[in-house]
Amino acid sequence: MNSPATLREAIAALKTGRPVRIDATEPMTVLSIETAAPEILRASDPDERAPLLISGRRAAALSLGNRRDSADPADPVLLERSDWLDTHAARALADAGRDFERAPAGPLRPMLLADVDAAKAALRLARLAGLLPALWAVDAVPGAIAISARELERATPDVTLIARAKLPLDAMPETQIAAFRASDDGQEHVALIVGAFGGEAPIVRLHSECLTGDVFGSLKCDCGPQLREALRLIAKAGGGILLYLRQEGRGIGLGNKLRAYALQDRGFDTVDANLRLGFADDERDYGHSAAILRTLGVDEVRLLTNNPAKVAGLERAGIRVAERVGHHMPANPHNADYLATKREKSGHLP
Repeated sequence: MNSPATLREAIAALKTGRPVRIDATEPMTVLSIETAAPEILRASDPDERAPLLISGRRAAALSLGNRRDSADPADPVLLERSDWLDTHAARALADAGRDFERAPAGPLRPMLLADVDAAKAALRLARLAGLLPALWAVDAVPGAIAISARELERATPDVTLIARAKLPLDAMPETQIAAFRASDDGQEHVALIVGAFGGEAPIVRLHSECLTGDVFGSLKCDCGPQLREALRLIAKAGGGILLYLRQEGRGIGLGNKLRAYALQDRGFDTVDANLRLGFADDERDYGHSAAILRTLGVDEVRLLTNNPAKVAGLERAGIRVAERVGHHMPANPHNADYLATKREKSGHLP
C-alpha cells in the first residue's frame, strides 16, 4: 500500500487527471470527470461501468430529490452508469452551465453508497481543487495517490512566508508586499503591509481575488471598487493590512465562477447559481487568512467588511476582531440585484 499523501499532493493528482483513493471504512477511488486522462480512465474502467458521484445539491437540480437514495441535498449521490452516460454526457450532466443547451438526461438511477463519509471527502477534495464536484468512482487503481477521509476533514490550513519586499504604491504610505504559500492546496496568497499600526489593532481587509472585477473592471460585482476603496481607507488610517486571497468566486475557482455567470445570464441569482453547480453559496475558509496574520505578528484586527461570515470565520480561526468597519460601495444597474442577493441570502450588512 502506498504511503498516505498530503492534501496538496491529492489536490494536484486530481487536478492533473490522476486517480485518488479516499481511505475510509470502505475506500473509494475517484477520477475527476473534468480532468481524467482518457488512458487512465480506460485502464481503470475498461467496461465503462464506473458510476458517477455528484453532490446532493446537483442531484436536486437534476430533479432527483424525490428518490430515496438522493433525498438529502447535504449527502452525495452515486448514479448508476448507463449506456448513454459516456464521458461527454457526464460532463454535460455535471456542468449546470450547460443545463439549457443539452437534451433532457436520463434515466438517472441513484445507487446505494457504501460509505457516505468517503464520498463526502472525495467531493470536498474536488471542490478544494477548483473542479466541479463530479467524479467517476472507479475500481482500485494500482499506484493511486491515497489520502484518508479523516485527514481531509481535519486539515488545518497553514502558510509559509515565501518572500517580502518593498512595493511603492501611488498615494499610499510606505508599503511592503509579502507572498505566502498555503500548506494544504499550495495556493499563493499576498499581504500588503501598509504604513505603521502604532501598536493598535490594524485595520485589515480580506479581499478575495476577482479577475473580472479587479483587473477587467467588471460591473457585475463590486470587487474592484472594494479593493481600491480598501486601500484608500487603509492609507487614511495611516496603515493596515490588505490580504489578497486566492478565493476566486467565493472559493469555487475562476472556471466555476464563469459557469455561475452563465447561469446568472439565465436568470439565477449568485447564490442559486453556486448551489445549482453543486457548491455551497460560499466555499471560502479563513484559516489561511488567520495563519498569514499570525505570521505577521497580528492577533487582533479591525476588520473592513460588510460580511458577518468573515468576522465569524476569522474569530473561529483564532484572530480577535476588535471592530467591524463598514465597507459600502454604491450599486450600478449591473450589480444592484447581486448586492441585494448578498444582503438577503448571504446576510451581508446594508
